[in-house]
Amino acid sequence: MEIKSDIQIAQEATPELITKIAKSCGIGEDYIEQYGKYKAKLDLKLLKDINKPDGKLVLVTAITPTPAGEGKTTTTVGLADGMRKIGKNGVVALREPSLGPVFGVKGGAAGGGYAQVIPMEDINLHFTGDFHAIGAANNLLAAMLDNHIHQGNSLHIDTRKITWKRAVDMNDRQLRNIVDGLGGKPNGTPREDGFDITVASEIMAVFCLATDIKDLKARLSRIIVGYTYDDKPVTAGELKAAGAMTALLKDAIKPNLVQTLEHTPAFIHGGPFANIAHGCNSIMATRLALKMGDYAITEAGFGADLGAEKFLDIKCRMAGLKPSAVVMVATVRALKHHGGVAKADLNKENLAALEKGLPNLLQHVENITKVYKLPCVVAINAFPTDTKAELDIGRRKM
Repeated sequence: MEIKSDIQIAQEATPELITKIAKSCGIGEDYIEQYGKYKAKLDLKLLKDINKPDGKLVLVTAITPTPAGEGKTTTTVGLADGMRKIGKNGVVALREPSLGPVFGVKGGAAGGGYAQVIPMEDINLHFTGDFHAIGAANNLLAAMLDNHIHQGNSLHIDTRKITWKRAVDMNDRQLRNIVDGLGGKPNGTPREDGFDITVASEIMAVFCLATDIKDLKARLSRIIVGYTYDDKPVTAGELKAAGAMTALLKDAIKPNLVQTLEHTPAFIHGGPFANIAHGCNSIMATRLALKMGDYAITEAGFGADLGAEKFLDIKCRMAGLKPSAVVMVATVRALKHHGGVAKADLNKENLAALEKGLPNLLQHVENITKVYKLPCVVAINAFPTDTKAELDIGRRKM
């Protein structure tokens, strides 16, 4: 039996027109800005105009993952599709993938198998241009900072204390630390500099925490770019950059609507990394999902001890949200990995290592149930290489 790849499955699917997907969750055409037949941005007025109670929020997180990831997105999509199968109005709220991981070890971040969001290729590549806009806003601030120094430096910025970096949405370690401004006086002031990946930009973080465009501008203006010779912070607002940055983000701030393979509405917007920010999609997209579905199923990056804690401690507090339940994704291979098995041997049965790795899962569950006092369900993401004996131990102990 041939096992089809994710891309094969996605390309063989027959998507619904995005107008039909929008209509299925109560979004009128006046609020839709189409990006072709199967993608759309949603007017920010929708959040103000809709008069519906919020649905229930379900967070999907995971145990400490292996380098390949444990399937949070796949589980999130599958759960929403499954809920609709039994007559529940579930929708999905996800992050946008970064080009760095897409072309790196992890590959795409649109789910997998028959639990995917589509159009998968577009979502994993340029999508609706949000990340490019965020990168442009980041680099505009960097250019205005260096131009200010070149034009006389009236703010007395110490070039040795600049904290703002440029951004590119690609894994490119060669650019992490650079020297720029070379080539003589017409080409700027020489200094040490560097590039972050776009999803690690502070702009990405504040973009996903903003509640509207006015709030976004206020947050951008407070970004600290460096310090003066007297160690006083210098902000984007003092450089008069916030307005221009907001203008670059005027379309990006609108949440995106796509669909799963089974035509479940999916709100995909923003994507800060969890190791440097809060690791979850935008507040605006989550709020829209809560209005459009009885169950809004979302995810947080990395394991529960990082992404879920940041989701609960940062995003939920700032947005006034509280999940009704948490789903903890676990895999046999990850538990064996935590039990001491090398990555190359994870496909081999090892019951002793599996038993040894189980405390990792139990600690994550305890954090959710005892610290945050939330219901927690363990979802085993099974792989073809898992043996019956391993799955039996997993189900019995989990």
